[in-house]
Amino acid sequence: MRHILSTFVFLSSLFLTFQTFAKEDAVNIFAFSRDVPKTQITHESGKKIRLSDFKGQFVVAMFWSRTCGPCVKELEDLNTFYKAALKENIRLVLISPKKEWKNTDEQRRFLTKYHATDLESYTDDKGNLAADFGIFTTPHTVLINEDAQEIGRIKGTAKWADKRVLKYIKSLKKDS
Repeated sequence: MRHILSTFVFLSSLFLTFQTFAKEDAVNIFAFSRDVPKTQITHESGKKIRLSDFKGQFVVAMFWSRTCGPCVKELEDLNTFYKAALKENIRLVLISPKKEWKNTDEQRRFLTKYHATDLESYTDDKGNLAADFGIFTTPHTVLINEDAQEIGRIKGTAKWADKRVLKYIKSLKKDS
């Protein structure tokens, strides 16, 4: 019995340690920036754009899926972040696979249902942009500087409504 208990304690501590590292390793800021892919995505209005079209703004490109529980759970916090970020010339771009939606109305209803009414919504028509970034899981956030270069990533969820997240992302901007 004592052996079983000590094994359980060891495995539990190993699991908790892994969770802590996973959270710490979620943010990866690159030593060198790189150009973003030229692949187009579609705004909910139907307009095709490239992430490089936002040159001059710091962009937080959030790849998400409606079938991803953590993605859906953080939509309301993302909406809070979006409203505060706009005041800092930081743009949040929400990108989901087009195949998940019958049309943009369905996508907008979904965002409204989860209290994300202010978010700008884009679709990755064939999943090419996600593939060009090497993104195969969600949520996954790409941080893009004002020169339209990728400078880092956040893998997994973040506490978007926490003012410290905005402060940190603001610190990555060139004009801070």
